[in-house]
Amino acid sequence: MNKQKRTEIFSRLQTHNPHPTTELHYSSPFELLIAVILSAQATDVGVNKATEKLFRRANTAQGMLKLGLTGLKKYIRTIGLFNSKAENIIKTCHILVKEYGGQVPDNREALEKLPGVGRKTANVILNTAFGQPTIAVDTHIFRVSNRTGIAPGKNVLEVEMKLLKLVPDEFRKNAHHWLILHGRYVCTARKPKCAECIINDLCEWKEKKDYL
Repeated sequence: MNKQKRTEIFSRLQTHNPHPTTELHYSSPFELLIAVILSAQATDVGVNKATEKLFRRANTAQGMLKLGLTGLKKYIRTIGLFNSKAENIIKTCHILVKEYGGQVPDNREALEKLPGVGRKTANVILNTAFGQPTIAVDTHIFRVSNRTGIAPGKNVLEVEMKLLKLVPDEFRKNAHHWLILHGRYVCTARKPKCAECIINDLCEWKEKKDYL
């Protein structure tokens, strides 16, 4: 796929959705961090239901520590792997209070040292909370990047590096959100909606003809 085609793809995605953002509900970098930690192997809808009540009770690192491990678990028990996620959140809050005055750091190295935070979560925080042009590659973005030909790769890190290199500068900040939403609602895993896709004429997927 050439630069001209990639530019047109992201131009159309931008026109269709000028101000994309995460579907997780949050009002601060801390709330986003907690929501993203909880979202691993869980749906955004399920996370939002839990955090709606949780954040009314505790929406700071200090507040989360006051709530405690047992208290936290009561709010997130509907989410998969809630026991280990609760432990990671409490450990993370201890670090945030002790080393950062309760604030979420805005650099990758510090974020990836927090329990429950890997490269993908750090990328989400850096991009969505702090406006940095990072691209977090999840299953949706991995599928869309490979299927369309935008940035094919054998693993998530390879796809991430290719996207950072190949996505035109003016689209890089929002690329993460456009690709994840496209994969979630249009370029789905089992039955992609190619006939409704606004970039189907630019997509290089050989099997798309079966879905048009």
